[in-house]
Formats: sequence, C-alpha cells, structure tokens
Amino acid sequence: MTYEFGPYTLDPERYELARGSEVVPTEPQVFALLEFLIKNHDRVVSKDEVIEAIWDGRIVSDATLSSRISAARQAVGDSGSRQTVIRTVSRRGFQFIAQIDGQTPSSLGEIEPETSSPQIRYCSTPDGIDLPYAISGQGPTLIKVANWLNHLEHDWASPMWGPLFQTLSRDSSLLRYDSRGVGLANWEVGDIGFEDFVTDLETFIEANNQAKFALLGISQGAAIAIDYAARNPDRVTHLILWGGFARGRRMRGNEDNRAESKAFVTLMRQGWGKETSPFRDMFAALYLPEASSEQIRWWTEIQRTGTSPDNAVLMREAIDNIDVSHLLKKIGMPTLVLHSERELVSPVSEARFMAARIPHARFVSLDSANHLVMEQESAWKRALHEVQAFLSN
Repeated sequence: MTYEFGPYTLDPERYELARGSEVVPTEPQVFALLEFLIKNHDRVVSKDEVIEAIWDGRIVSDATLSSRISAARQAVGDSGSRQTVIRTVSRRGFQFIAQIDGQTPSSLGEIEPETSSPQIRYCSTPDGIDLPYAISGQGPTLIKVANWLNHLEHDWASPMWGPLFQTLSRDSSLLRYDSRGVGLANWEVGDIGFEDFVTDLETFIEANNQAKFALLGISQGAAIAIDYAARNPDRVTHLILWGGFARGRRMRGNEDNRAESKAFVTLMRQGWGKETSPFRDMFAALYLPEASSEQIRWWTEIQRTGTSPDNAVLMREAIDNIDVSHLLKKIGMPTLVLHSERELVSPVSEARFMAARIPHARFVSLDSANHLVMEQESAWKRALHEVQAFLSN
C-alpha cells in the first residue's frame, strides 16, 4: 500500500519517498519514522512510542529524536515553525496531520493551537551578532529576558520550559530570544560579558518596536532585567524576578562562594557536554534535584545543544561577576520576586536581599528545591497564579 499526501508518495514496499516523479533521498530511520506517523495519523503518538518503533526501545537523547523529526519534516517540505505535515503536541508527542489521499483527514480537535512552535525571526546587534527571537500568544506584551541556557525551538517543546511559556502565552504576547553564544544565535562571538547581555536585550526590544511591556527575568536574567528597568522606568510596566539575584557568586563578599565559583568553572571546562563526564549528572542534581527523569534528561542534553564548552565558561564567569545591587533602589515599577526556598544554585537569601531593597517589591517563597519550579510540583500552581495575578493588575 502506498500513501499519497500533497505532492508526495510514500511506498513502504519499495522503501521510497517521492515528490512527483522525483525520489527524495531519505535515511532509513527517517523513512521508518514517516511510515510510523502516517500509519498512526488518526492520533497523537508519544515520544516513547516513537522510540519503541524506530529504535526498538533503546535509550536515545531528546536531541536525537528532535533531529529525526526535523529531518522527516524537511523531507516532506515541512518545518518546525510551519508544521503543516507533522505537528508537535507539547508534552504528548507527534501527529501526522497532512491529508492522506483516500483516508479520513487527521483530527485536529485534540491539538491545542498554542502548542505549535512559534515562528523564528532574527535581528542584529550593533556589533553584528544575529539574534533569533519568537513571539507567541496574544495580549499585553511580556518580554522574557534570555538566561544562561536557552534554545528557542527546543525550549518551546521541552518538559522544563514548555509548560511555562505556553501558559504565559495564553494571556500575554510572550517575546523570547536567544542571546549571543547560545541556542540558535551566533556561537562564534569571542568574549561575552554582562554588557553584551544587556545589549542583546536592548537590540531585541528595539527590533520589535515595544514601547511599554512587562519584563520577566529568570536566574541571571533577573540582573539583566534590573539593569534595563532601572534605566528605562517609563517603558517597563511590571518586573518579575524569578530564581534570580543581583549579585553573582563572586560578588557576595563570601570566600566560600568565590571558591564554589572557581570549582564549578573548572568542572565545566573538563566535562561540559560530554556524555561520559560526571559533570552532566552533577549539573542536573544541582539545578533540578526534584525534577522528573524526562526533565533531567532534557536539562543534561541542553549542555550539548545549548552552547559550546568555551561559551558556557565565558558566560558562567560573566554571571558570577554580576553586581547590579546599586540599582535596586532605582526600581520604581511594581515588582514581583519569586524564589524556590530550598534551591542550591541561587540561595533564597539573595532573593530576599533584592526584595528588601526594591521599593514595595512583593516577595513569594516557593516550596521547591528546583532552580525553576516544575509543572508537577505543588508550588507550580501557586507560582503561575502569582505571576498571572501580578500581570493583571
């Protein structure tokens, strides 16, 4: 039996994908993936089902699965932003949605519109760095400041960031970007410092002609948000600082913190992105000690897909030397500070330090040990309720 959809024909017996009269070169795993999705076009298939069918249940990384999905889309003229043939359904899996001749079209009723990956666009910084950005949802503008490890495409469908971004997009026009050296942005950038982080945010804002907006700073993105908000009080309507700090590890006047910073950077130089390195497990245990296995697998994989070892070290050193504490008293817009009570990456004392110095800031302690609260945690609903209530005022 052959399957025809649009200009394409997939023939399992001849093991051939064709576009009209031309054969489309297709790797065996990609062909098998297309065949599996087509045969199950009437439903969403989970990642585990795909792995069982294509890899016989062997352990494969999220990046490997994503690369095969991307190759399958490319083979049939689809893309991650358009998704007219293969649709990603966040936290559930994938579905073949193109109409197959002679068969009932795939049901789209199960698919939530906001789970489609936002279209990627680009802008350029004054020093020639190309920055990718994406816009999702409708409503008042909420700009999420880039933090250490971002990847616009992977983040949207990831078990760590996906639920947050998709939830925020329901009530807001959410704008995200990858900063230099990270994700889909240029990796060959030379040195990276705090001033570069700020420049990237400013470039992104100006490229989108945003006059007034709320600003969300997570982790070290909080310090970048503080710097921008202090200098542009007439543009930032609301400021959200989540899991953040105003002072990096080396700037807190504590010798133990400075020693920790030095040790962490040393381990990064030796083990970043290496599957056999114990650093991968330590990295996950430090940032997400109470996460699920799927979330941990994604978080360790982002070392390889998020940035290079050299860039990771450059950014880590720049982050540890951040100090915007002198700007806290200049923050005049409504500010919400959220922080996991038991996390190890950025102690809750640093969040309280910020909240005490920002006039009229609201501080919310979250019952979690994860750097960012995960969807399955009891603190998740409270965190989202606080953010949504704060933005609605």
